[in-house]
Amino acid sequence: MNDFIFHTPTKVIFGRSAEAKLGALLREQGCSKVLIHYGGGSAERSGLLGRVREALKKEGMTWVELGGVVPNPRLSLVYEGIELGRREGVDFILAVGGGSVIDSAKAIGYGLGSGGDVWELFERKRKVTDCTPIGVILTIAATGSEMSSSCVITAEDGWRKLGCTSETSRPRFAIMNPELTMTLPDYQTACGCVDILMHTMERWFYASGGMELTDRLSASLMRTTMKHALILRDDPQNYDSRAEIMWAGALSHNGLTGCGSDGGDWAPHKIEHELSGLFDVAHGAGLAAVWGSWARYVSRENPKRFVSFAQHVMQVSGAGTDQEMALKGIEAFEEFCRAVNMPTFIRELGIEPTEEEMREMAEKCIAGLHGPAGKVMKLNADDIVEIFKMAL
Repeated sequence: MNDFIFHTPTKVIFGRSAEAKLGALLREQGCSKVLIHYGGGSAERSGLLGRVREALKKEGMTWVELGGVVPNPRLSLVYEGIELGRREGVDFILAVGGGSVIDSAKAIGYGLGSGGDVWELFERKRKVTDCTPIGVILTIAATGSEMSSSCVITAEDGWRKLGCTSETSRPRFAIMNPELTMTLPDYQTACGCVDILMHTMERWFYASGGMELTDRLSASLMRTTMKHALILRDDPQNYDSRAEIMWAGALSHNGLTGCGSDGGDWAPHKIEHELSGLFDVAHGAGLAAVWGSWARYVSRENPKRFVSFAQHVMQVSGAGTDQEMALKGIEAFEEFCRAVNMPTFIRELGIEPTEEEMREMAEKCIAGLHGPAGKVMKLNADDIVEIFKMAL
């Protein structure tokens, strides 16, 4: 077991009509001017933004708004938000949406709190020193950004997709009402479920340390997510399953499922970031498309961890060599992905990268990490190209 620090300062308000408590939560923060940050028109059409504005009015707070966040959130909008926040004297950011909106809000918070060019923080040229406080009203269960310390932004210049992690960016509060996710398209719900799974799966494949309790919690979280993903496939209005998935998303990425280990592998995430950065595919779907090929490529380096995944997560039974059992677990996960209409190959995303594009993505991945990707097996650019080829 490795030593660890578990830090989760986010206050969670969970359940039906949880957004009604927004005014009191903002009052607790002592803020004077709020930036309401959101995505497209769904938050307006649903009436959620209207309820948010009314809550601020009742508290006598002033605010400004910035919409337009898209999946794989863009650096250009982050710059716009930073400029708006500085001009208007914003001292709190309220993210109304899913992971892309929250990540964009965090990046704006970094820019306001740390000064300078915010992209330098993502390029690791400077370290985050502060982040303007953030609150969340969650509308999509997927990334876990509502309780995490990380965010990912895409720069249009070169379509580089980079992450930045700092404890200063953990939201002060997260309002989670499962009812707000019931209007999501089935595809988006399934993408979110895969993303939730991957956040714990990345941590599962650690190279050192580990705890029995963490493994048991992680396996339970993943099995619960898969169970309720299948229920939502057939019954999208099931409140209890929406609630299970929403809570799983938060716990999967707040650090809980990495306690006692080296933090996990994360190579599939880094590989997929390049895929969605260049081709703008949905993150969860991209992960589903590349994970099996990554797993087959690296499993020989640590087959026992893959055997454990097969037995305790995918509940594969029977006998076989370690490599045979590892492969059975990989295949079982791919079967689950297909069951919720997620791709298991890149072509199923409607794209077919050329060898030149695969090389470009692989080299950008290594450059962004300033070294090899992964822990189960250290992957260089040639390895990543091979994984892309396998995943086609």
